[in-house]
Amino acid sequence: MSHEVNFDGLVGPTHNYAGLSAGNKASADNARQVANPRAAARQGLQKMRLLTGLGLVQGVLPPQQRPDPDTIRRLGLDPRRPLEGVAQRFPDLLSVIMSASSMWAANAATVSPSTDTADGRVHLTPANLSSNAHRSMEATQTTNALRATFADPARFVVHEALPATALFADEGAANHGRVTAGHGEPGVHIFVHGRDGGDAVHGGKFPRRQARLAGELIANSHGLDPARVHHIRQAASAIDGGAFHNDVVAVINESVVFHHQDAFDDTEQLRAAIPEARFVEVGRKVVPLADAVSSYLFNSQLVTLPDRSLVLIAPGEVEQTPSAADYLRHAVADPDNPIDAVHAIDLRQSMRNGGGPACLRLRVVLRQDELDALDGSVIVDDSLLARLEAWVDTHYRSELAPDDLGDPDLVEETNRALDELTQILNLGSLYQFQR
Repeated sequence: MSHEVNFDGLVGPTHNYAGLSAGNKASADNARQVANPRAAARQGLQKMRLLTGLGLVQGVLPPQQRPDPDTIRRLGLDPRRPLEGVAQRFPDLLSVIMSASSMWAANAATVSPSTDTADGRVHLTPANLSSNAHRSMEATQTTNALRATFADPARFVVHEALPATALFADEGAANHGRVTAGHGEPGVHIFVHGRDGGDAVHGGKFPRRQARLAGELIANSHGLDPARVHHIRQAASAIDGGAFHNDVVAVINESVVFHHQDAFDDTEQLRAAIPEARFVEVGRKVVPLADAVSSYLFNSQLVTLPDRSLVLIAPGEVEQTPSAADYLRHAVADPDNPIDAVHAIDLRQSMRNGGGPACLRLRVVLRQDELDALDGSVIVDDSLLARLEAWVDTHYRSELAPDDLGDPDLVEETNRALDELTQILNLGSLYQFQR
């Protein structure tokens, strides 16, 4: 038996709105607003509680240490007092080194299940996220967290991230999908890119973050059958409309490809490549691209419940966007539409930075023996969720303004919180300050 496990990124104590992500409309619109890290983490945990209540297997990934010690050293700052003078001398740097963007686990890695790989092991490649300075520092800590969790070398391979240059720019699972008859069955892998070969990163209104070569290299290192791998270009209009990752305009679950009409550069090419897939296309006249981006209709989790019904875990914003709300109401009532039900949830703190339900999770298909082989207490149940909620309430601030990022007390608070978290999750000395 196989399970699709959603590993959600736990929102970190430095959750803030810095507006660092070019092409992310929500991030830009809410730049320099006051954030609520406690509410953000609570909302993420409530989503995990919903999925476990629906009978799904739910995991958790820890947040990263901020500021990142390796980055501090490479920038020539004092690791003993990493924030000293930064706000005064390098004001644009403060929000970069205090970024909490690792909460969006869809960008953590690209994953291939053991069913599809040549050596019969689960392969994970952390994303280099080289397109944004604040995210490019995440790969090392992501690798450490994944290796602490997927530690059994007989079952798991956690690769190094690709070199962090434009040629190999990789944004992880947010630009990857897998079509299959069932999670435990062999799958066809879809890698979506924004640019190919010598295409310019800034070839339009917003950056084209994902390089085709990254997907090709990952598919090769994972030992995927080339006949069951397809590389598809994302529509330029989607990127320039605010879909900085493909998961803003498309989501795949088993054989269903749920997407906006403007998601792919050549939808017919994709249909021909995977005739076994069931395409559910939403036309631009039904839900305009701008509404799809603002509501994050397609940045929902499309999940198969134990009774085989198909459920969409959507952000609450879909209910406030008339075109998206109307579409979902008709979809659920339509016997020809595979979506059986919709759960709209409050992720406002994440959504204001441009991250919906799908952004917060990394999907990993595991056989039962692989699930049993995970290290740490990373698969949640009601008891662990209650402990994590109490931990958040103890350590997280209810308000964090941009100027608060320079508060040295915030660093100490974060380290104390993370130290306790590794004990709760049984992950050992994961962070550098613990060694």
